[in-house]
Amino acid sequence: MSKPAASAFPLEGYVALYLLAYLPNVIITKLVTSTPHPGLGRPLTGLETLPASLIISTLLTYLFIWGSGWHRDAHGVMILGRRVPVPTRWTLLSGIGTALVLFTVPLSFTFQGVSIPFIQLLMRGDILLIAPLVDLAFGRRVRWWSWVALGLVMLALIITLSDRGGLHLPPLAILTVILYTLGYFIRLAVMTKVSKSGDPASVRRYFVEEKVFALPMSVAILAAISASGIGGQSGELGWGFVQVWTDPVIWPLLGIGLTLTIVSVFAIIILLDPRENAYCVPLERAASLIAGVGGALILSWVWGLKAPRPAELIGAAILIGAIVLLSLAPRFADRLARAARAETS
Repeated sequence: MSKPAASAFPLEGYVALYLLAYLPNVIITKLVTSTPHPGLGRPLTGLETLPASLIISTLLTYLFIWGSGWHRDAHGVMILGRRVPVPTRWTLLSGIGTALVLFTVPLSFTFQGVSIPFIQLLMRGDILLIAPLVDLAFGRRVRWWSWVALGLVMLALIITLSDRGGLHLPPLAILTVILYTLGYFIRLAVMTKVSKSGDPASVRRYFVEEKVFALPMSVAILAAISASGIGGQSGELGWGFVQVWTDPVIWPLLGIGLTLTIVSVFAIIILLDPRENAYCVPLERAASLIAGVGGALILSWVWGLKAPRPAELIGAAILIGAIVLLSLAPRFADRLARAARAETS
């Protein structure tokens, strides 16, 4: 396993920024899809809000890529005298996986009768099971604290599922979980193979090459799912892609797109840290889940939405324990190793 590159800003700091950016994203998304729309007389659905927020995020990400100069680290081709970033075969494959993740995560917050903590626990549980398997497949060492943290997260998932009495999800929600898990597996496998080196330039390169393809593809996949009629929501396609741009709801959707863009930058920094996936993935996934639970509590206290069930709050507390373990155990182990080397020298 490669040693993490020295940095003045710790990985846990990026996780905290990720959580702070994710929290307003969760709150705005749930409010928009829970409050009756004045013109329609009902809350908007995910297929009505996601197209605009993803298109806005695409434009903001492109502006970030060029404004930050990150595009200079990517592979590129000359088109009409300008260098345009292009993905390699590996980042193209990762982009396909990322496209699935990009629209399934915000879509998961919009299902009526499905709490944010429950759908997040379900989706994160699948990924946290996959993470150490990917490490093992690529011959990367998985530390004991990563296995313990994984066990804690799975315990939280079992508690929540038992309290709920099973899944009981609508067809579109089930499809969302499946596509999310598939997309994350593809992305994680490619990251492990080509970019978990700790080199900042490789992080910038990966982000650019992945996003320039994944963002427009996510919009296309969303349109295809909407047009397919899965879940009886195909009639929402026209409103979500056309009418929304002249509706006042476009302003909160702008906030969703902005926070989604910020979250994606911090996520790539966390996931491409050179430490094992079984360390980085639980840290990033648990932070997003805590943002979801925190958002659900704020929505309940301030806007009167349904509060999370006690079992979901217990699951969140277990995840906090997993984060503390992932943050402190590596430092403790490093100190023991340095002390052992000092005694033998």
